[in-house]
Amino acid sequence: ELIHGRAYHPQTQGKEERFHRSLQAEVLDQTTAWRHLVHCQERFDEFRNCYNTERPHEALELRVPACCYQPSLRAMAPRLPEVQYLAEDLVRLVRTKGEVKFKGHLFYVGQAFGGQEVAFRPTGNDGRFDLFFSWKKIGRPAGSFQMNDSAKVGSESLQKGRSSC
Repeated sequence: ELIHGRAYHPQTQGKEERFHRSLQAEVLDQTTAWRHLVHCQERFDEFRNCYNTERPHEALELRVPACCYQPSLRAMAPRLPEVQYLAEDLVRLVRTKGEVKFKGHLFYVGQAFGGQEVAFRPTGNDGRFDLFFSWKKIGRPAGSFQMNDSAKVGSESLQKGRSSC
C-alpha cells in the first residue's frame, strides 16, 4: 500500500528530506545562474553520480548507494494494464489541471491525475461517495449529493483524512 509522509517532517520521510537538503546545498546553492537546460542537466548528472557512487551515507554504514543497489529480477511491463472500476462506480475523466466534475460540482484532485479516469463510488451512506483511482481510495467529496442536486459549479475540495487533496 502506498503511504505518504508529511512534507517537511524528516521523521516521516527522512531519506527524501535528507536528499533534498544535499541537492540544495551541493547544487542549487552553488550555481549562481542556470545558463540553459543542458547546463542544469549536467549539474544534476554530476550530483547524481557523486551522491550514488562517491559519497558515503551514514544510513548505509558509510557505504555508497551504488554498492547496495541490485536491479529488480522482475521486468517492467511495457504497458500498464487498463484501470478497471466496479459496475456501480461513476467514472469521470480528470481535466489537465487536476479537476473533475461530479454532480454539478468541480473538485480538485491533483494534476498527477490529469487525463486519467477516477471513480466516484457510493458509500451507501445517504448520498455520500468515495473517490478512487484504480483500487486505491484517494478521497471523499465533502457533503452528500442527491440525484436532483442543482448544477452548481465551484471549486470544492476532497476530504482525505484531515486534509484536502
